[in-house]
Amino acid sequence: MAETSTTATAPMGALARFLDGDVWHSFKQSPTAMVAAVIALICVVCAVFAPWLAPHNPQDVASLQLMDARLPPAWVDEGQMRYLLGTDDQGRDILSSLMYGARISLLVGLASVLLSMVIGVGLGLLAGFVGGRVDSIIMRICDVMLSFPAILVALLIDGVGRAVFPNAHEALAFTVLILAISLTGWVQYARIVRGSTLVERQKEYVQAARVIGVSPLRIMRRHVLPNVLGPVLVLATIQIATAIITEATLSFLGVGVPPTSPSLGTLIRIGQDFLFSGEWWITIFPGLVLVMIALSVNLLGDWLRDALNPRLR
Repeated sequence: MAETSTTATAPMGALARFLDGDVWHSFKQSPTAMVAAVIALICVVCAVFAPWLAPHNPQDVASLQLMDARLPPAWVDEGQMRYLLGTDDQGRDILSSLMYGARISLLVGLASVLLSMVIGVGLGLLAGFVGGRVDSIIMRICDVMLSFPAILVALLIDGVGRAVFPNAHEALAFTVLILAISLTGWVQYARIVRGSTLVERQKEYVQAARVIGVSPLRIMRRHVLPNVLGPVLVLATIQIATAIITEATLSFLGVGVPPTSPSLGTLIRIGQDFLFSGEWWITIFPGLVLVMIALSVNLLGDWLRDALNPRLR
């Protein structure tokens, strides 16, 4: 019985420490961070629960009505209340398409950032702790990867993938996006973690762990890694917005998810064809949602960078 009560109070104790900490206090003192968090939370909730919150299912081809194509928003003449933000050229509800599109964009952004973190933190920790020839090889690889933009890598992977797997376009599209963004995004994590590890490995607690015979892998995992994660979390928050914008750019260029499962970038590309013919809502609303997501995440990243900086406290 005592063990159960101890286990139950442990999460509550961690929550209480967080609410009494400097990060939560800084968050409450920053109106910009609070507004950005609310906007980001609304976008995430709408994206995650899109099948239940969306008025229509834009991915269900059988439910589309071509007679309802290119309808303006509800507050404009000829608009209908059941299509609050209007429809596209296929008769799909714009509001529902935004929810489903944000779902895909956030999924690709989070997956690519997570993969970049795993690769970059692992290689950066290894380069900074081991040093020597291993450090030189990893840093030269970083220098080479910095010369390849994500768009070029995506085009290369997409061309090779289509040649090898010609009938796997939809599955290949997600793989291309995630790999392209990850292969160019892990370098910043590796360089940051390497610099922090070079400082941490000279400290007394690392030297003491070496003296008592702790293995290098355990030292890196249990002692050095927790002390270098602060800058990584800040970079990851900012990189999520960058990854979402990169995904939208690649989808806009056609190297992305197919039109049957459109992301925000695909919706903008589709709406561009009708922008100058008067159907502005097809591309304007996806662009606004993309800006809101990227701006809110960037503002949260800036706040987190300041909150975790002890010099600004």
